[in-house]
Amino acid sequence: MAAPREGDSTVSTIAFIGLGIMGGPMAQRLVDAGHTVVGFNRSSGPVDRLVAAGGKGAGSVAEAVRDADVIITMVPDSPDVEEVALGEDGIYAHASPDSIHIDMSSIRPDVAAELYDAGKAVGVRVMDAPVSGGEPGAIEGTLSIMVGADRADFDAVQPILDTVGTTVVLVGPPGSGQTVKAANQLIVAGNIELVAEAIVFLRAYGVDTEAAVSVLSGGLAGSRILERKAANMLAGNFDPGFRIDLHHKDMGIVTSAARERDVVIPLGALTAQLMTAARAQGDGGLDHSALLRGVERLSGRTP
Repeated sequence: MAAPREGDSTVSTIAFIGLGIMGGPMAQRLVDAGHTVVGFNRSSGPVDRLVAAGGKGAGSVAEAVRDADVIITMVPDSPDVEEVALGEDGIYAHASPDSIHIDMSSIRPDVAAELYDAGKAVGVRVMDAPVSGGEPGAIEGTLSIMVGADRADFDAVQPILDTVGTTVVLVGPPGSGQTVKAANQLIVAGNIELVAEAIVFLRAYGVDTEAAVSVLSGGLAGSRILERKAANMLAGNFDPGFRIDLHHKDMGIVTSAARERDVVIPLGALTAQLMTAARAQGDGGLDHSALLRGVERLSGRTP
């Protein structure tokens, strides 16, 4: 069954591979929008939840994609996407010709471009569409989606992307979405680190930190990080919306990509090292706002 062409907003079947913190609620929004969503995940629990909410389950990638018009992947890293796409049980071995593969994971830009070429060789239309907004954005359908794709393919699936995001932008040819996502992760990590440092600084002077965050949010220092992360940072709640382990991976992507083009990112490189230190201290499974714990340790305080 062919994927929709420009002007056709009807999609009958979507395969969704990777139903974790982000993928699960995104797949649920597609079910709620009336699409037939066939989910696959390495562990069965998320698949069971999708089925209970009105979706369908598959026992393998091949089964999930066999009759799909559109295939969405949301998995942790470049090797995971390569395995799901290129393996014997993978997407390109079993997807219908002219189907569209939307990779919404955060991976290396060069891998995204290679996947585009591999898909094209077997008649699968491939695009990279990484997201920003964390678990709340996935649940609320307010993600920012940066898309690297051919224009016709983007136009064909934009109604699907609009179901899970409110800012959906074609930023260039295949691979470009991942480049923009790398820049996004650089900015987010730096902002979190500076908010963490500011909170520890304020506490050291006995300032009412909730009041301080409130007034800072209303001025030039205001940011989505202050809006989304500061309250949990103040409460010491680091339940993962986006884990340090994943942001550490993303910082590796951006530092490597910057080096390849002779771009100097000194603050980004330092933040990447602080992310590495947080993992070494056992915080990899916590939300990336747990960079606060690293600032506390460096300041001689117990997290």
